[in-house]
Amino acid sequence: MALLSKIINWARIKSPWILHFNTGACNACDIEIIASLTPCYDIERFGIILKGTPRHADVLVCSGPVTRQTKDRLIRIYEQMAKPKFVIAVGTCACSGGVFNKCYNVGGGIDSAIPVSIYIPGCPASPKAIIDGVVKLLGSLKEEKPVPEKAVETRGL
Repeated sequence: MALLSKIINWARIKSPWILHFNTGACNACDIEIIASLTPCYDIERFGIILKGTPRHADVLVCSGPVTRQTKDRLIRIYEQMAKPKFVIAVGTCACSGGVFNKCYNVGGGIDSAIPVSIYIPGCPASPKAIIDGVVKLLGSLKEEKPVPEKAVETRGL
């Protein structure tokens, strides 16, 4: 059984499938997430592929603050993902609610609805920072250490 779990973990590290979900952002972070998938930044060199269904995804990439309208959908998508599952909050709005925090319809960052594995701050977060965050997530899986709960340091990028 240990060999099987090692093979599954190896496959998860070498080919993580991501699902992108916008919870109410201004679309700046969405553009940067999509830009990281283009050949200019080539995130596929790490085996990362964008999928359209939560049942096939390992990593949920969220942008924007959690609104009352999207909270139930976000939780439903998270519950549909197979275990182990990881969540990446991209952008200041996803990390803390950003400029929309304390608005009448905003509940806060992604962690107000579901647990977050990696935080990538920035308004908008650059594709280099997004790639760095995903690589650090994969590195923590490779070392079989728990995923850090703190924000990914991206000042040097």
